[in-house]
Amino acid sequence: MKALIADDHPLFRNALKQALGGVFGEQLFESADFESTLATLSANDDIDLIFLDLKMPGKSGLTGLSQIRAEFPNLLIVVVSAEESPRLISKALTLGASAFIPKSTSLDMINEAVAEVLDGREWLPNELMLSVDGAFDEEEALLTRIEQLTPHQLKVLGLMADGLLNKQIAYELNISESTVKQHASACLKKLNVNNRTQAGVIFKQLMALD
Repeated sequence: MKALIADDHPLFRNALKQALGGVFGEQLFESADFESTLATLSANDDIDLIFLDLKMPGKSGLTGLSQIRAEFPNLLIVVVSAEESPRLISKALTLGASAFIPKSTSLDMINEAVAEVLDGREWLPNELMLSVDGAFDEEEALLTRIEQLTPHQLKVLGLMADGLLNKQIAYELNISESTVKQHASACLKKLNVNNRTQAGVIFKQLMALD
């Protein structure tokens, strides 16, 4: 088994490495920003699990989680965060995370979470389960639609939300404007909205860490 610890705090990475040494041994990779996280995953397609901090440099909010899920659909994602709001946890699980581990969690409990995830189950701390279960149904429905976007559609939607025009998006992604229009149209259809502004507002709200 191989795992990647994606977190910009070296002390936390070291603590997590020590806690997980019994499970992964020397097969633990590290990254400190989103760009190096993607590069590590692309160069090591046999990584089984990622421990993902939601506040890494290079991506804001839940966009990093959503992009990783789209580009590496077989990867198990364990979110490790200092944020513990039920709404955020619900969003992360809906977007494909297998577990949500608050950074205040004990190292023994982290090992328990990993065992559950590797057995194919979701994991939350007991004290957070009741507050998350069944909440935010309407929001979860929208997040489920976003999870159905392809990697290219997701990138186009993110740039649309940032206010970029088709020509600018085409330049950023090195694709044609007609391809951008096709992706944008697919995004609107999957989100069931009428225009780019609506799609951008929904995406920004759903990806926020709150």
